[in-house]
Amino acid sequence: MLLLVEADEFTTPNIELSVIASVRKLYPESLADKSFDNTGLLLEVPHRSGQKNSVLLTIDLTKAVADEAIARRDSVIITYHPIIFRGLKSLKLGNSQQNSLLRLAQEGISVYSPHTAVDAAPGGLNDFLADIVTGERWRNTEHAANYFSPNTRDVITQIKDAPAGLEKAGYGRIVRFYNPVKLHVLKERIHLGLNELPGLSVAVPQSIPNGEKGNIEISSIGICAGSGGSMLGGLDVDLLFTGELSHHEALAAIEQGKCCITAFHSNTERAFLQTRMRPALLSELEKMVEEQEIEDMTDRDQVGLDGDFEVSVSTVDGDPFEIITRGQTSW
Repeated sequence: MLLLVEADEFTTPNIELSVIASVRKLYPESLADKSFDNTGLLLEVPHRSGQKNSVLLTIDLTKAVADEAIARRDSVIITYHPIIFRGLKSLKLGNSQQNSLLRLAQEGISVYSPHTAVDAAPGGLNDFLADIVTGERWRNTEHAANYFSPNTRDVITQIKDAPAGLEKAGYGRIVRFYNPVKLHVLKERIHLGLNELPGLSVAVPQSIPNGEKGNIEISSIGICAGSGGSMLGGLDVDLLFTGELSHHEALAAIEQGKCCITAFHSNTERAFLQTRMRPALLSELEKMVEEQEIEDMTDRDQVGLDGDFEVSVSTVDGDPFEIITRGQTSW
């Protein structure tokens, strides 16, 4: 049962303003694909006492994630996928997503989604996936000699009239190696880079016999987080790397002599939250607080962020699919 809760005042809390300004600076909304996407502030709520100066990052805003944010008393949820995609004519408790929105509003938790702005931004999600397949992610570690492969990198679809400083923004990436890399090496990099996934779906041309598939040499890769079939289908590359392809998209690719690696839709997105988005957002918030303190000579609590503010990644968010092997009876 929903109960009316008295808000302290009908104004947007400073923590929300600070967080949203930071996310917009990292992943400007102007980079999002407005042809279908619904990025931005999706739920704005008035300030309520008792909320922590904390942010919860998630790929999908499910009921379980909403429960987690309420239990943690977070102030803002940053959900990569928008929980609202199309216009709503009503808000009803019987709809699970609308139920979550109503409960979050009651608890004083706002919701923001950057979605395709994260995909397109330089250093964003698709560059993160490119860093995995090239080994760039481990370049400054003791594993660099075994993992890094020199390469060039290009955007598949450039954003027209991108903001100054973001001229290289765009959707999808193409990686071309200076020297070919074997498929089994790329598979291991993807396993490791995506939080050591238990399995990947791999498709290769049917003319390649068993025992030789891992030795296929790859010189170029088309990359798209999430569902990449429409973006990657016409590319002249050796490998398609994305979250999901339809049966016919994968079949068309291998008939053209290409290979495919898919990891399930959101598994290509989730590792980015902990590895890249969280530290970037923390750094941006720290800078914002320091600049505000200098400009206004104020304390942290007056700009909405005290010394205990935090940015966390959901512990319950996960892809709806799991890989279950034969004979596995408990999981």
